Amino acid sequence: MQYHFITIEGNIGVGKTTLAHLLSKYYDARLVLEQFADNPFLARFYENPQQNAFPLELFFMAERYKQMKDLVHTRDLFHSITISDYVFTKCLLFAKINLPAEEYVLYQRLFDIIYQQLVQPDIIIYLHAPVKHLQTNIRKRGRTYEQAIDDEYLFKIQDAYTHYIKQHNIRTIFVDASNADFLGNESHVQTIVDALENELESGQRFITLP
Repeated sequence: MQYHFITIEGNIGVGKTTLAHLLSKYYDARLVLEQFADNPFLARFYENPQQNAFPLELFFMAERYKQMKDLVHTRDLFHSITISDYVFTKCLLFAKINLPAEEYVLYQRLFDIIYQQLVQPDIIIYLHAPVKHLQTNIRKRGRTYEQAIDDEYLFKIQDAYTHYIKQHNIRTIFVDASNADFLGNESHVQTIVDALENELESGQRFITLP
């Protein structure tokens, strides 16, 4: 395996954490998962976005920074690979959607200071699925505060990710996850493993799950 830090990204409900768990077992890798449930502003944000967006995003950035900083300062002698279910830049992408312009400018200044201190992933696995599919997954997993997420919000997130990946020189495996079943279909995970082990020096590779 030529990659030491693999990040899985994608929209809400696309299966990032599930895939991260499975790949970490396959590679016996160190697993870093976003602790979204610890954010006390999350449920409040979905109830009243305007009032709670700024503390929500600040809390997320602080928690993600703490986790990513540990990757720099804590050497793991037992795992040569680290797999995460988020990239730190998602702070900025979500803030751009959720914050008014003046608050976003302040948030971006804080982000820029922090970002330079962190290790960046060697490759991103980006999972893409139609919004209708995402909504089905969101309903299925049953988190109460997520049930009111509308299609427009998911489309904005999707656009933010795809624009970011296209505009930056990021080594990315772009996965059509329209029919993804990582738990029920081993070939879906194996397809991604095969893509990881087929070296991608730069740019992007597009794959479809069988």
